[in-house]
Order: sequence, then structure tokens, then C-alpha cells
Amino acid sequence: MLKFLKSLLGDDNEREIKRLMKYVDQINAFEPEIERLSDTSLAAKTGQFKNRLAAGETLDDLLPEAFAVVREASRRATGMRHFDEQLLGGMVLHAGNIAEMRTGEGKTLVATLPVYLNALSGAGVHVVTVNDYLARRDSEWMGKVYRFLGLTVGLVVHGLDFAERRAAYAADITYGTNNEFGFDYLRDNMVVHPDQMVQRPLNYAIVDEVDSILVDEARTPLIISGPGEKSTDLYYVLAKVVPRLKEGEDYTIDEKAHTVAPGESGIAKVEKALGVKNLYENENMQLSHHFNQALKAHALMKRDRDYVVKDGEVIIVDEFTGRLMFGRRYSDGLHQAIEAKEGVKIERESQTLASITFQNYFRMYKKLAGMTGTAKTEEDEFRKIYGLDVIVIPTHRPMVREDLPDVIYKTKRAKYKAVINDIIKCHSQGQPALVGTTSIAQSEELSNLLKKQGVEHNVLNAKFHEMEAEIIAQAGQRGAVTIATNMAGRGTDIVLGESVPELGGLHIIGTERHESRRIDNQLRGRSGRQGDPGSSRFYLSLEDDLMRLFGSENISSIMDKLGMEEDEPIEHALITRSIETAQKKVEARNFEIRKHVLEYDDVMNQQREIIYGQRRKILMGEDLKENIFHMIDKLADRGMELYANEKVYPEEWDYDGLIEYCDNIFTPVGHLKKDELARLSREELKDALMDAARVGYEAREALFGAENMRELEKVVMLKVVDNKWMDHLDAMDMLREGIGLRAYGQKNPLIEYKIEAFDMFQAMIDAIQEDIVRYMYRVNIVTQPEDHLQHAQAAHGGEEAATRQPVVNKDQVGRNDPCPCGSGKKYKKCCGAAK
Repeated sequence: MLKFLKSLLGDDNEREIKRLMKYVDQINAFEPEIERLSDTSLAAKTGQFKNRLAAGETLDDLLPEAFAVVREASRRATGMRHFDEQLLGGMVLHAGNIAEMRTGEGKTLVATLPVYLNALSGAGVHVVTVNDYLARRDSEWMGKVYRFLGLTVGLVVHGLDFAERRAAYAADITYGTNNEFGFDYLRDNMVVHPDQMVQRPLNYAIVDEVDSILVDEARTPLIISGPGEKSTDLYYVLAKVVPRLKEGEDYTIDEKAHTVAPGESGIAKVEKALGVKNLYENENMQLSHHFNQALKAHALMKRDRDYVVKDGEVIIVDEFTGRLMFGRRYSDGLHQAIEAKEGVKIERESQTLASITFQNYFRMYKKLAGMTGTAKTEEDEFRKIYGLDVIVIPTHRPMVREDLPDVIYKTKRAKYKAVINDIIKCHSQGQPALVGTTSIAQSEELSNLLKKQGVEHNVLNAKFHEMEAEIIAQAGQRGAVTIATNMAGRGTDIVLGESVPELGGLHIIGTERHESRRIDNQLRGRSGRQGDPGSSRFYLSLEDDLMRLFGSENISSIMDKLGMEEDEPIEHALITRSIETAQKKVEARNFEIRKHVLEYDDVMNQQREIIYGQRRKILMGEDLKENIFHMIDKLADRGMELYANEKVYPEEWDYDGLIEYCDNIFTPVGHLKKDELARLSREELKDALMDAARVGYEAREALFGAENMRELEKVVMLKVVDNKWMDHLDAMDMLREGIGLRAYGQKNPLIEYKIEAFDMFQAMIDAIQEDIVRYMYRVNIVTQPEDHLQHAQAAHGGEEAATRQPVVNKDQVGRNDPCPCGSGKKYKKCCGAAK
């Protein structure tokens, strides 16, 4: 019935494509007129469009003609003319949705249409790619179109200095990687002067390989860290102790949940080796934490699968793309535990200075869009997390690739034998073969087997990252054999060599099903581009992780009943469907995990937005003096509540406590007199405290000068906010780590986390206010080069000399000099009394 209704009414995707086709007709109608324009007249269209926008027209009003202009500019600048399906993709991206376009359909060219249109607003457009190579390639390749039309193009990649980075963001269109954009946002919220910021407000972004960036990489947050003070010795000690433990006896592994749990015997062995009675007593919390991380590093984290060791460094491997994730580290000491395990230099545990997830970074854009060859399977996640719909764009030419049913064997050995035979068959007849693996170790194992057979081949994995574009470009040539880890977002088309189409095109061999169907589809999608012939087949075994953990029992029993031999395969569409069912279960579980992580991060994100928002107000030079007196007012209320509570009789008020409280924070020592305060009503008492605060503040301003005082306000506020925020991030990490235990008390951990996080945030705000006010009444200033200004520029790669700024200096006043607070007393008897 459902299929009948779809055939009768058409599905939502078909209706959307049909709606957009009328705009394609409008764009095509402009083509004859646009073709007749000279290069100068065509480029002048950009200025005309901007004028029309200023006159009140919208980007949607301009779309048909603007798309026609881009198509003609591309034809002249690059020799490529957008076909109708690419126009559809451009409209989907402009609308703030995800365009699913098969590999080889020209997504890179498609992006030029909405990028140009949205750049006309002058607010900036970001094009986000998965690596520096693609960002650089696309900015140069597609930049020809934009520059032809008079727009500027910037590139943000690793290694730029501050001036280059800022200029790149000032361009109409900026290409870069997700990591660079995210880290620059964090660094912008750590600077001490507006001139050190590089990004403009986040306007419009198109994310290439959107599923890789917004789903796969979104589980690992971006973190900017500073050096911590913890010793690394314990990591080395435990790296020697843990390998002595035996799996199944001293600890157990849950592969589905990717967790490891120590048993009683294992704990006893570790306690004996470390010389402690109880590993889990309070004083041994650090020891137990290090033990847990060392055990995880030993039992769960595998070299050449989860990470590689390169040039003495442990570098994370992206499990979905096989790429090396330079600059990213496992948190909570796990990275250090792996370094100890591998015997390389351990980097000190760091303190988190700033952190954000990709989900929360990209949701800050005014408009967000994405493109990929595989997004439909994750459509629910895109819609729920990002508010993005997935529109499948029809192919320019019919898809003729033959996707053969999966073949399943009892053992990996039998499977690999069949894979090698298939490769040799293709190679002998000249048909190119692309072999997809799920890990570096697997790709090297296959490579060794092929070498024994004398088959010439290329290997593409995270260890040969620099050569990936060159290797992939040759993968469609006659007789080529290419072994590659997961193919997500490679960004380089495989073009078939001469005579290859007659041989059947590129043959895809999958050596294992990934737990995500998207990754399998990405591998398949490397073949059959733009109507090319091709084929694909996956080879599986009951020993594969997916089969072993999620779906092999029924198939295994069938094989046993049939008395099938190790190297005798089962090939049936039913097998393929059952595997896809297992994959759907895993995908649903992974989505719940990501959603769970995001629910916790959303709490942190609300606090981050408040802190960063306040920080930007400070940077932009709002009236900070008024803000400080607002803080003083709150602190005075707090003091009144403690020492002169309205619910207590006035004769019971603690005037001595109130005076001491105020003198420690915001009033000149000795200014408040107990006998004078005792004669005042509660309202008058509050006024007296505020008057005393104002007298002290005005005296300091007269001493330092108004300009220096304004700069001091900014420096003190930024310094205090940053220090308290860093401490708060650490406290939130610790809260997050242990909050799951609340479930044992029949409490919802997320609700408990929200309640405690709110209380902690409020306590931080109170502490910030108190410290800012106390510093403003106690510190002195001198003029000298500003250290943390230089640090902020260094964070952006800048090398310019730091400007001279007022700096906090607490010891500049002599002990017998008049106190700068204006009390009239000697410094040692006043503000210096506590020193």
C-alpha cells in the first residue's frame, strides 16, 4: 500500500525536485543573454547584484540570473558548464539543506552557485572541507570563477600567520577545514583585544562531506589546552604493570560497548605491584584513574587501527576515513597512557582552556548547508540535531554499476583467499580493482598476501596520507590494484583509463562491512561515476567484528546444518538484508550515543555562550565602569544578607563582620565607622556602603587617570573571567565523569548534571564578580609589554610585536607610600596590610 501511494503521489524528495525544476527553466532562459556579454560586462554583474540587494531585493530574487552568471563565468574560467542537475544541487544548498549527490557528479562545482550568490551580501561565506589539500585545491580551482566575477577568495589552512589568517577571513569567500574554523573560533574567544580576532560573525557555511564532519567527527570535541602540572611518571609505571594482566581472568572486555572492566584478581595484582592496600580509597583516586586509562589503552586501543606512531608521536586515526587527525588528542589521560604503552615521549596532561563540539560550532552559523554522496541514511540525525533536510539529487546520467550480493565465509582466512582470487582475476584481464579495508592493519595484511602472489598494487592508508590524491587519481587505470582504508571524503575522482569501460569499469571489493551503511556506500560510490560501468561486491566472514557481535549466529547455524566447508561461501540477497538490519541497529545505537553526548554538551554550550558573549562585550569597550558598580551593588547586597539580614533585628546585626567584608572587597580600609553605621536604617546602610565604594573608586581613577583606569578594567575583567572559566571547565569535566553513578540511586544523570552545572555556574559568576571588584580596588598598574597579548597573537600564528598595555602589578607601591586607594593611610597600614 505504501509503495502504491508513493507511486501515485510521489515522495517528498520527488516533489521538491519537481518544484525546483521550474527555477532551472528560468536559469536556462537567461543563458542566451548572458552568453552574449563580454568578460567585462559579465564581471560587472556582481556590482549590479549588490546594488539590487541594497535596493531591497532578496537573494532569492537574484537566484536565477546569478546562477546563470556563475555558469557562464565557470565555462569561461574553467571550461566547465554546470548541467541542470548541478543547478538543482546549488538551489538545495542555498536553501540551507543537504544535497546528496553521487560521487563524480561535480559537488565541488555545484558549490560555486550558492557560494557566489550568498557572498553578494558581503557577510562572508565559508566552504568547509575535510583536509588542507582539498581546501587549497578547491580555493584555487573554483577561485578562478569567483575572481573572474570580482570577488575575493581566502584560504585558512594550518601554518598561516596572524595577518594571513585575518586576511583570509576578511575575503568574500573563505575555504578551510572544519578544524581550522573551529579552533579559530575558540582562539577568538581567548584574545585580549578586538584587533586580535580573525573571524567575522558566522554567516553561511557549506560543509563538503557533511556526513563525515557533522556526524563522524562530531563525537570528538575541539580542545585548546595549556600545560598542566601533573607528573607523567605514573603512566610509565602502569604501562609496565597492566600487560601482565590476563584477559578473561583479570579483566573483561565488552566489545559492543567498547569498554573494559577490571576484575578482583586484576585489581589485587595492581595493588601489589604499586604497594597500596586499596586502589579505590580516596587518597588513591589518581592511581585508580591512571590504572583505568592504562587498561583501556592496553586492551581496547589498537595500533594501526585507532592510532599510528609517526615520528615519535601517537596520532589518532579517524575510524571512518582512515585519516590521521593531527593536533587531536584523546582526553582524560588516555592519550598519555597510549604514549606510555608505545614507549614514546609522554606529553604532560593539559588543562582545558577552551572547548567546543562541531555540533555546537556549526549550529552557530546563520545558515548552514552541506553536500555528500551519502547522507540519506542519517537524515533523522541531520534533521534533529542541525535542522537540515536531505534532498537526493538525480544523477546526470543513469547509474549502471552492478552491486553484487555479499559473499560470506566461515573464517577470515577463507575470505581473504577469495578476495585475493577476485583481485587476481580482475588484474589478469586488465580491469582496475579498488579494495576497501576497515583498518590500516587489514590493508597491510592484504598487501603482503598480494606481494606473495606477485601482484603489483598501491596501498592508501593513514600512513601514506600525503600521497592519497595521486594514488586515487590512478586507481581507474588499466590493471591498477589499489588497497585503501575507508574512502569517506577523499575528494578526488577516479577517472577510468582508455579501454577500461569495455572491461567492465572499476571493480570495488569490500573486505568487511562497516557498522555504518554510509561508509559502505561511500566505497561503492567510487565506481560508476557519471554513467560509467562498474561493479561492487563485499566479502564477509563470521569472524568479522560486525558479524561476530551483531549477526552471525543464525547464519553460522545454517552453515553448520548444511555441512559447509570453511572456504565454501553463502551468496544470497537475504544475507545482505540481514547484515543491513544489523547495521541499522548499530547506527541507531551510535546516534543515541551522539545525541546523549550532545545533550550534556548543550548544557556546557549555554554557559559557553554566556561567557563568550560577556567577554566580547568587554573587548568591544562597553562602559565597564558601570558594569563594575553593578557587581559592587550585588556584592553589597550579599554582605547585607550575611551581616544585616532583614529578617534579623537591627540590634543583632554584625557591623564588625560587615565592615570587614566590605574592606576586603570594595571599600577603603577605615572609611566605614561602626558607630556611624549603627545609626542608619537598612536602606541607608546600603547607600553608605555604595558611597564608600564610589569614593574609593574615584580616588583610584584620579590617581591613575581615566584612560588607564578604563584599560585596567578591561585587563582585570578578562583575566579573571578566563581564569575562572578554565577552572570551571575542569570542574565540569570531573562532574561529567562521575554523574552516571547517580543512576544507581534511581536519579536521571542528565537532570542531576543540569542542576549541579547550574549551581556551579552561578558560583563561578559570583566568584568572578568578587575577584574583579577586589582586584580593581587592590591592584596597581605599570606600563610594560603585555605578555598574554603576545600569547593570544601566537595562538593565531602572529609574530607582530605586542603593543604596550597596562598590566596588573601588585608590588609597585612602597610599603610606606600613601595607599593608592585614596584612604590617606600608608600602604602597609591599608591595602598592603594583608601582604
